[in-house]
Amino acid sequence: SCKVFYAKDPLKIVRAQGQYMFDEKGEKFLDCINNVAHVGHSHPYVIKAATKQMELLNTNSRFLHDNLVQYAQRLTATLPEKLSVCYFVNSGSEANDLALRLARQYRGHQDVITLE
Repeated sequence: SCKVFYAKDPLKIVRAQGQYMFDEKGEKFLDCINNVAHVGHSHPYVIKAATKQMELLNTNSRFLHDNLVQYAQRLTATLPEKLSVCYFVNSGSEANDLALRLARQYRGHQDVITLE
């Protein structure tokens, strides 16, 4: 039930830059899988911001920190009033789990329909 994307000839990706990933032979591949489409790999601004944060504190969102509050305020300021609550999670799986739990609590139903 768990398989590699390229089972017959797997890629060994060793680095990435912008929208491209490179294998151990230097061959370039357009990255259409990872979640980097909006800024690309190795973006200098993202690296600088991440380094600055990791020099201060490197943890996930389970602990309170002023940056989380400030980010939530900046984010919700761009949204309609009804969208004024932020839930910070660590992964897509965690986000899906939380969305299901919130929907079940709100609606009082346990049924789920998914599309493959």
